[in-house]
Amino acid sequence: MNDVQKPVSKGLIETIVVILLFIVLMYALYRVLEVFFGVLTFALIFSVSFASPYERMVKLFKGKRKLSGVIYSVILISIIAVPLIYLISGMSRHLKQLTPWLATIKTQGLPPLPSFISGLPFIGSYISSFWSAFRESPKGVIGSHEHQLNLILHHIITGGLGVLGVAVQFIVGIIISAFFLERGDHLLLPIKNTIKHLLSDKDGDGLLTAVSQAIKGVSIGVMGTGFIVSFVSWTGLVLAGIPFAIGIAALIFFLVVIQVGAVVVWVPLIIGEFMLGNHGVTIILCIYLVLILIIELVIKPILIAKSGKLPFLVLFLGVVGGLAAWGFTGMFKGAIITSIFYTIFNSWLERKNLTSS
Repeated sequence: MNDVQKPVSKGLIETIVVILLFIVLMYALYRVLEVFFGVLTFALIFSVSFASPYERMVKLFKGKRKLSGVIYSVILISIIAVPLIYLISGMSRHLKQLTPWLATIKTQGLPPLPSFISGLPFIGSYISSFWSAFRESPKGVIGSHEHQLNLILHHIITGGLGVLGVAVQFIVGIIISAFFLERGDHLLLPIKNTIKHLLSDKDGDGLLTAVSQAIKGVSIGVMGTGFIVSFVSWTGLVLAGIPFAIGIAALIFFLVVIQVGAVVVWVPLIIGEFMLGNHGVTIILCIYLVLILIIELVIKPILIAKSGKLPFLVLFLGVVGGLAAWGFTGMFKGAIITSIFYTIFNSWLERKNLTSS
């Protein structure tokens, strides 16, 4: 009897060791690819969102998929890069204009604070006292507020580098998405075969369909909301007479897509225009801010639900929960996890119903 149990125990131990090694290998692979998740996420968004226009472009160029991929990449990169270059060039011009202003301050000192700023409720008196102290003793004020100024400077630098980093990820993601679109179904064939091998053909197809619908729903919801918000922002900025409207709208598109939101751009604009005394412009910007918040809160869930073709609650829980747990990429992780669970659970219920009947 012992002779029979020994091979069974040995086989069980070998199976456990193989499973543990596989888990360790998968974790190591995850750690290696983790640095590319941001770029791959953007590639996934673009490839899913622009799959239909790309296929129409392929038909237009008589089946030349590589040529279509190159043209697709050039068009999208131009749409993103041109406004960004315009914004950076505008900022450089403002910095050049800042030089003579700083020279004037160095020789003549700070000018008096405008009366409308000192008259602001709650914060006007604090700003006025700070400005007066700074005029009298700049070195003393800077020394006493050195930590706060360093924090502000750090946030400005890291925020600017973050935006540039996201722009680079966008461009690389577009190039990778062109490769995804050019390869088509051939790229996903090993994954499809593996899932069908682990599950049945029917369950495998259902699972793949659910995952693709989840990705499509979130991608189109995110990209669609980004385009709508950036267009509405551009019209509001033009109406209010804000310079560099195209560049600011491009920045808003980036921030909406990465789930930072347009508020971080609109609130400083509103405060700046209010402090300059442009109350009419301030009112216009406030109205557009409310409109943009409504679009972000209402339109995005509708686009996700309509384009994904999965129950709204399934995608909504996945997107919100994934966003809270893992940030931007978590929207896709959460939506995929909930859609997989929903599909497997429904398949299990169907088999149970067939068995019971």
